[in-house]
Amino acid sequence: MPPAPPCPCCSGLRYRECCAPFHRGEAEAPDAERLMRSRYAAFAQREAAYLWKTLHPDHPDRARPQEEVLRELRDFARAHQYPKLVVMDRRPPDANGVAQVLFFAKVFEKGKERSFVERSYFRHDGTGWRYHSGDTRMPRDLPVPPEALTLDTFPE
Repeated sequence: MPPAPPCPCCSGLRYRECCAPFHRGEAEAPDAERLMRSRYAAFAQREAAYLWKTLHPDHPDRARPQEEVLRELRDFARAHQYPKLVVMDRRPPDANGVAQVLFFAKVFEKGKERSFVERSYFRHDGTGWRYHSGDTRMPRDLPVPPEALTLDTFPE
C-alpha cells in the first residue's frame, strides 16, 4: 500500500490527518491559520464547496449566486497547481474579532508562476473561522523576498 500523501498545506502532516477532516465537514479549523492552510489545500484538492463554506458571510462573493461562485472556484482550482505554502506571520483575533495570517502561496498556471503574498483577514461566524478578505502582492512588487515579510513589514 502506498504511503498516505502529504497535506498540500505544507504542515508536514499527512492530508488525512491534517486538512481532510475540515474538507469532509468532520471538524472546523480551530484558528485562522489552520483555516487559511485548509483553504490553500482545498484549492489543491479542488474542494470548491469547502472554499464556498469558509467564506465569511460579509465576503463580497457571498452576495453572488452560489453556483456561479462555485463554478469559478472549480475552474480556478483546476487551472492551477499549488506546490508550496509558507506561513510567515499570524496575529490572534483583535478587539473586533479579526485574526490575520500572512502567507506566500506558490501557484502555477500552465507552467507560468502566479505566486503571491497575502495578508488575510479572518472572522469567526459563530460556527467556525471564515475568510473575510485579503491584501495581495506579487513577489516582484515587494522590497524583500516574500519569506522575509512580517505583518508589520507587509507593504500597505
